[in-house]
Amino acid sequence: MKQYIQNNQDRFFEELFSLLRIPSVSSKEVHRPDMFRCAERLCELLLEAGADCAQVCPTEGHPVVFGSRIVDPSFKTVLVYGHYDVQPVEPLELWKSNPFEPEIRDGAIYARGANDDKGQLFMHIKAFEFLVREGKLRHNVKFIFEGEEEIGSPSLAKWAAENKEKLSADIILVSDTTMISETVPSINCGMRGLSYVEVKVTGPDKDLHSGHYGGAVANPINVLCDMISSLIDKDGRITVKGFYDDVVELSREDRAKLARAPFDLDEYMNFLDIRQVKGEKGYTTMERTGIRPCLDVNGIWGGYTGEGAKTVLPSEAHAKISMRLVPNQDSETITRLFEEHFKSIAPDYVKVEVTPHHGGNGFLIPISSEAYQAASKAMTEVYGIEPVPSRGGGSIPILADLQKILGIDPLLMGFGLERDTIHSPNESYLLKQLFSGMEAIALFYKYY
Repeated sequence: MKQYIQNNQDRFFEELFSLLRIPSVSSKEVHRPDMFRCAERLCELLLEAGADCAQVCPTEGHPVVFGSRIVDPSFKTVLVYGHYDVQPVEPLELWKSNPFEPEIRDGAIYARGANDDKGQLFMHIKAFEFLVREGKLRHNVKFIFEGEEEIGSPSLAKWAAENKEKLSADIILVSDTTMISETVPSINCGMRGLSYVEVKVTGPDKDLHSGHYGGAVANPINVLCDMISSLIDKDGRITVKGFYDDVVELSREDRAKLARAPFDLDEYMNFLDIRQVKGEKGYTTMERTGIRPCLDVNGIWGGYTGEGAKTVLPSEAHAKISMRLVPNQDSETITRLFEEHFKSIAPDYVKVEVTPHHGGNGFLIPISSEAYQAASKAMTEVYGIEPVPSRGGGSIPILADLQKILGIDPLLMGFGLERDTIHSPNESYLLKQLFSGMEAIALFYKYY
């Protein structure tokens, strides 16, 4: 595979850049035509790589790309999952280059989607292409690329259920996660789930003069801040009633296994430019982001935020809140519990609304499985060190749905790094990781 990459490197860049130039931001209606353009381009790349068929499949939202190559019905079938939608790019002024005009600098590709997830799904297309052209493909391969992962995959579960037979496979192969470092590979054996809500606190029916009414009428922003601050206690535990009822406490032995992963707290804090970490009492930083749930405010606004001063007592205050969940917690249950709790703590002088957005459940896979062992062997060969099993702090809620619908486990061979700053300005993807990923994926097929 190394030689194949060297011989085709310029073409690979050209093809990947053609995807990265398409602003497939799923959360913005203005980019709906771009979603179709990106889906169609993926179909072209799949067919050029050797797929028997590739099609843009309509859903209730953005389209799904499906492609396949059936070598022999008796062979094992790998279903490759990825997503072609990307996060919004704002704030634009913090980007060092145009987010939709990819650049290579300092050994990395810089662009929105360079890692998450266009760069990582591209590795699968090229590893597949190599196996096809070299006559080494001994599996049936199916591809499913969605355009709604960044908005919670609202359409894919229904589409997958309606096309269950078409998607039948033995394993779901995914690259949409990170490794511990470029020298310490890891394989995610579990990810957290998600419950995402928006809250609105309303006081007076209009904005008021803060001099005429300040001190006599409740300020919704002040109230919202008080309510939010009460959601987490001094020990870092979430105060929503029933929130921890289904959380499974890991044994001392399991926690010891996860602690095998190398972690330098000082390096972690230096990278983030913080003086100290903060989280749930009794757990390490890695445990807090892997085996424990959390609650965070993702955005908060209200009143006047323009240039200069405006002495206003606002009518409304808003916030977006995400809760990362661990396996066994149900997203819909947590959303309901949060709504009940948040309304119960609202004082009489405001009205409160809670609007659920999206969510999904977490999952775990056994590290003893044949697929995990094949991935471990492949990554060991590429990196020269056995990968560490890890638990991902992020969420890909649709994978739990696909696991349930199709009756097969996902396997997460992710090659991103924390340095790639996905979802933030200046997202990037190291060329070294891009090419190592292609090699490891090709080797996975050899050993699976």
